[in-house]
Order: sequence, then C-alpha cells, then structure tokens
Amino acid sequence: MALLSVADALAQVLADVEPLPAESIPLNEADGRVLAEDIAARRTQPPADLSAMDGYAVRAADVANTPATLRLIGEVAAGHPFGGSVAEGETARIFTGGVVPPGADTIVIQENTRREGERVIIEKPSLAGRHIRRAGLDFKEGQILLSRGRCLTDRDVMLAAAMNHPTLPVHARPKVAVFATGDELKAPGSTLRPGEIVYSNGFALMGLARSEGAKVIDLGIVPDDVDATVAAIRRAREARANILVTTGGASVGDYDMVQRGLKAEGLDLSFWKVALRPGRPMMHGRLGAMQVLGLPGNPVSAYVCAFLFLVPLVRQLAGRMDVTPFPESATLGAELPANDERADYLRATLAAGPDGTPVAIPVRVQDSSMMAALAKADCLVIREPFAPAAHAGDRCSILKLTGPL
Repeated sequence: MALLSVADALAQVLADVEPLPAESIPLNEADGRVLAEDIAARRTQPPADLSAMDGYAVRAADVANTPATLRLIGEVAAGHPFGGSVAEGETARIFTGGVVPPGADTIVIQENTRREGERVIIEKPSLAGRHIRRAGLDFKEGQILLSRGRCLTDRDVMLAAAMNHPTLPVHARPKVAVFATGDELKAPGSTLRPGEIVYSNGFALMGLARSEGAKVIDLGIVPDDVDATVAAIRRAREARANILVTTGGASVGDYDMVQRGLKAEGLDLSFWKVALRPGRPMMHGRLGAMQVLGLPGNPVSAYVCAFLFLVPLVRQLAGRMDVTPFPESATLGAELPANDERADYLRATLAAGPDGTPVAIPVRVQDSSMMAALAKADCLVIREPFAPAAHAGDRCSILKLTGPL
C-alpha cells in the first residue's frame, strides 16, 4: 500500500463521520460540551433601564445647574421597582441594579449628593443617560448568541444561564477505547526484568482524548497474542466505543498482532502507511460503526499521530466546527536540512521574538522515543515533503501543543 499524505490520510479518517446524536444536559454539566443547535435568548438583558450605580434617579433638566435641591419621594432597590414616577423637582434613591423609575433620565452618584431629611442636594450636574444601563444593552430576546458546533466555555455557560436556559442541547461525548500491545510492556511502578519497558503511551493518549471532551475506556496492556488482541477489540465493541485506539503492533511483523486481530474481526482497512515523520506505520479502518486508529509503538510517534488524527476525529464526532488544529506562523530558530518525501512534525520550544512573533526552536535530537523532549515541546514545526533547507529567521508553520505564550 502506497504512502498517503497527511492530508489525504486525514480526509479518509474523517470521511462520512457524522456528529453523535444530541442530548439535553443541565447547565452545570455543559462546560466543555459541544452545542448541537443554535441557542437564542429567551429574554432581553437588561430587561429594563437599570441603574449602574448607587445614587439618585433624577431628571437631567433639574440638575443642569447645581447645587440643586430635590424632594425625595421613594427608594428603588434591585428587584423592587418604584411604583410611582419622578416629576419636576423630585428624586428617588436608587441602588445598583434598580429599575430607573418613569420620568427620571439620569443617575447622580451618591458621592455627588448630600441628604438633609427628605431633601437631597445635588452638587454636580449629570447628563441624560448617565449611569443607566439601557434595556437590551447586552442582548435582546430571540437573538442567537451561541452557535451550533461551539465548544462551550465557562463564560458561554454563564451567558446561557443569563439567556434563561436551564438545559442545553449538546452532542453526546465520543467514547475512546485505548489499549497497547507488547509482551515487553509493564505498568508504571513494576520491577522490570531485562528487555521490559514501562508502559507510557496510553496515559498521554487517554489524557489527550479527555482534554477533547471524550469518555475514555482503558483496556490496558494486551500481550502479543492474536486471541488476546481479539478479546480486547471485542471489549471495545461491547463498550460501544466510537473509536478504538491501539498503540504498538500495527505493522506486519511476526509479533505485530493488531492488524491480524482486527482483520479477524472484519476490519475494513483504509490505510496503514502515512508519509509522516514520526508515525509512518499508522493504520486506520472501521469495524462497523467503530473507527480504529492503530498508532505506532514509539511514544512520540503515537502522540504526534494522535494529535494529528485522533483529535480531529473526536472533534468531528463531538460536532465541533473547529475540527483540525489550526497552523500558526512563527520564526524558525535553527537551521534545518532539506526534507525527503515525508512530512516532518518537529518538536520545538517557543520563545518570544523581538517583534513579538514567536520563535520556534526545534529540539536538537528528534528521535521518536524521546519523551522528555516531547514533554518540553510547546509546538510542532511543520516541514512539508521535499521542503528545501531552511535557515534561522525564516518563516515556518507550527501547531501549538500548549496555550499561547
């Protein structure tokens, strides 16, 4: 099977993948979920003209010349509108959030007043509209403020609550099952014998899936045995996983059992080689409704492949609009040789350049087994196939692994 470009491989992974069905959830569970419908406001905010300060509601004409003495006729607290109206020469004490009474058109803050019994002396003028939050200043009933496909933030949930929505329609969370294969793999904390290594890949893959809002099914370590591999695959199907992610054993060597187990279960194979470094021996296929990503065993390769393929797949199933991570521009901080037929995704750190543009500095050794370098990296520098040699100071494209500088 010929090597696929990263773009063509991703297109095959995402082909015909529809978002999962919608469900209604309470607001306190909505943070990080993806909206299945546009959400319109059920009310106007503010619902009436409200005072933005503690002070006195007055007619601007009555306080154009100060000091001015007005007669106090009542009090307006938030949630307790005044029953009357403010006429010429009158004022009402008002608190922040109180409804501006009819007749009043400005608020004089309390610092600019003196109270003498039932009289209020206004010491500074206040123009019409001053310190008033007009009805609908924030939003109006029927206005669509949250769009389908949006991954909800804490601020979005606050807005939805203000829009008077106790529940929200969101897409179901994708289920991602993960297992690793290899007789040599042992759990962290184990006493290792010669030839054994500590299992680490799955922890990053599961963490990455969770960070994208997926539910994770940990199937652990599977020995290099076809029957054991088939049993793990069946556990994923029984758990109704939307995606099965395997790491290691996806090639065609004598001890690579994943493809054999998947084929025994009826895998519809899409591809198993990608023009990608790190990550050439990556596999994709379908087992009925379950998507399968067979990732390499080398930890950096597994992570880079998951970042490039698992993340978009989870996002598409979750109904997000921003399916693929967005490349950004940076300045290259080191010399790079010409590239071959595979796209390179180089681990790099970021530093702030003198003009504010981030500078991407590839780590010196790009071996796909080096987890310390991956943990240190802030981004991946993208090198297209057959890219010419690049120099420090050239522009480059990056995919950030962390937040902004």
